[in-house]
Amino acid sequence: MQDQFEKREFNPELVSRRSEAIAWGSVIMVNGAWLGLILFNQSMSFWLPILGIPLLLIALGISLGNWMDRKTVLKLDVNGVYFSNGLRHADLRWNEIKEVRVLPAQWGKKVQVFGEKSYFAFHTLGEVKSNGKVLGRTGFIDGDLILAQILDKSGISESKQVDLGDQQEGYYYSRQ
Repeated sequence: MQDQFEKREFNPELVSRRSEAIAWGSVIMVNGAWLGLILFNQSMSFWLPILGIPLLLIALGISLGNWMDRKTVLKLDVNGVYFSNGLRHADLRWNEIKEVRVLPAQWGKKVQVFGEKSYFAFHTLGEVKSNGKVLGRTGFIDGDLILAQILDKSGISESKQVDLGDQQEGYYYSRQ
């Protein structure tokens, strides 16, 4: 059966970059006004930097998240699982997977895969809805299939001994 295992590559759904554009537009407006007032030696409210700096940090965070989503790839093959998102790289053989945690998330489920020396996490498909209308999708479309393959090929089973504090409503799988 292992020789029938198909090598697959998965990428997450990409979210709209509209929020990133809005964040950077806000940064340009607020910090541009701040800079203009400084250059023309005008008085300004102390609220301008208090608003401008967090806006810059938020825009940077949104851009980093979008960049990571666009770099994310998860591959399954006969030997194991490979994950990369531009910042985190994990290459785990099936027998190196020690634990898998499946936790509820705002959209979809968060799946954490732990090896002896590396770790990665991904989200199953989640839909952002408002008034019954789907506004966007996030996570991996085949997230449940990826999870099932990881559990099947790694040979780990459900465990109730894992204590993660207040996140006990999830499912925990580990090597016995």
